[in-house]
Amino acid sequence: MIPLIALIAAVTPPGAPGRVATVAEGQGFAGMMLLSEGGKVTLEQGFGLKNPRAQRRAREKSDFLPTDRWRWASVTKQIVATMAMQDVAAGRLALDAPITRYLPGFRGPTGNRVTVRMLLGHESGLPDSNASDGAAFRPGWRGSLDALTGLCAGPVRDQPGASFYYDNCDYIVAGKLLEVVNRQPLAQLLTTRITRPLGMASVAWAGPHVAGAGEAPVNLAAYGSAAALTGTVRDLWRFDQALMDGKLLPKAQRDIMWAGKPANGFAALGQWSFRTALRGCKDDVLLVERRGAIGSIQVRNYILPESNIVLIAMTNRDTTDFGELWQASGLGYELLSAAACKVDA
Repeated sequence: MIPLIALIAAVTPPGAPGRVATVAEGQGFAGMMLLSEGGKVTLEQGFGLKNPRAQRRAREKSDFLPTDRWRWASVTKQIVATMAMQDVAAGRLALDAPITRYLPGFRGPTGNRVTVRMLLGHESGLPDSNASDGAAFRPGWRGSLDALTGLCAGPVRDQPGASFYYDNCDYIVAGKLLEVVNRQPLAQLLTTRITRPLGMASVAWAGPHVAGAGEAPVNLAAYGSAAALTGTVRDLWRFDQALMDGKLLPKAQRDIMWAGKPANGFAALGQWSFRTALRGCKDDVLLVERRGAIGSIQVRNYILPESNIVLIAMTNRDTTDFGELWQASGLGYELLSAAACKVDA
């Protein structure tokens, strides 16, 4: 009879993939994990069971599969920001122009002072779309999320540029802006510019996806250009890798998009970008991070551009605590240290 420890060692890959898998297994992670190094996927594995109430038997395989589609939630913003920067690179958009230059029908009272950059960086002061406990994104809500005349064009939360406030309204309006500037539906823009060229066949707006564990009903489509994309973990990696490889944006525009603003907690445009210490790495690591969460689904999309590493985690447990990297602890910190540094898990 083969000892269980020997059996685990036999199926655990060496190096960073093995370290990441060991951390995921050891901390009871349930979901899909993908790691790529140097442009090659080295780990794509499910952990745990989809049903949190199911009792996992010894050596039972995970029922999370690479073919599963997930809510990408606010990772959608990272992709929309990239498309906006493509328009900046092409001269169709000016980051510091008021949004009413492109959206003259926008009814918000400060639209002539909100810039495209403020939208993408969450400094617009537009209304809080999550007011009333996020009722706008649950079935049965009777209000309007029309980008020009609905909730996001109502009484403002703050004056433009006065504060950082993370909110879906910024990207609901940004999505409409892209449609008007390009005279195409956003879905068509996404297909033409990103998903078709990169072979991201699973990606859909509010398509079928892994269910959240024990969550209240969600109207995923209502999130639109702020958070409604779905797809596999591999297709999200295809986007990340193309972004790192310079296939989606010229370096100048990508650098602008990835410029984290210290006063805003290092929020950049559509993502966060900062240097962080990891256990086992001699120097601080440049990290581009994009989180997503809707209901019980959580996504962590980590890009380490200097070492050409991508780490993606998707779970249907809202109880999973990824922690904060600046605290040098938590699941996210342990996974990234295992992925990027020569340390034992």
